[in-house]
Amino acid sequence: MSTYEGGCLCGAVRYRATGPASNATLCHCHSCRKASAAPMVAWVTFPRAGFVLTGAEPVRYRSSPQVVRSFCGRCGTPIGYARDDEPETLDVTTLSLDRAGDFPPADQTWTADAVAWERTIGALPRHRGRRSDPDE
Repeated sequence: MSTYEGGCLCGAVRYRATGPASNATLCHCHSCRKASAAPMVAWVTFPRAGFVLTGAEPVRYRSSPQVVRSFCGRCGTPIGYARDDEPETLDVTTLSLDRAGDFPPADQTWTADAVAWERTIGALPRHRGRRSDPDE
């Protein structure tokens, strides 16, 4: 069985997720965009039974009637998304995983809510670092 570790930017919240990962997605819904202040959020699903906190307890809040989100109370990194009607699974923000590259998105959800300019970002100039460092 595969085990993955992750956590927040400041390192206070840490976790271990064991079990098969599924549903790697980019979510464009309004609540994910507001919760992250980003145009989309990458998520991956793990069994709740295999999710263990190994660091500080995250802050949790009910963002909608069926959903509880968690984040680091110190640095604000979004960590998890749990639905009351899906008690066996938990979504974690893909980029909070130490090996986020292992979970490329398989699809995009809630594209009807996507920010209009999101479709144009592929045509924007790319820079490896600062704007003075072009991506070759």
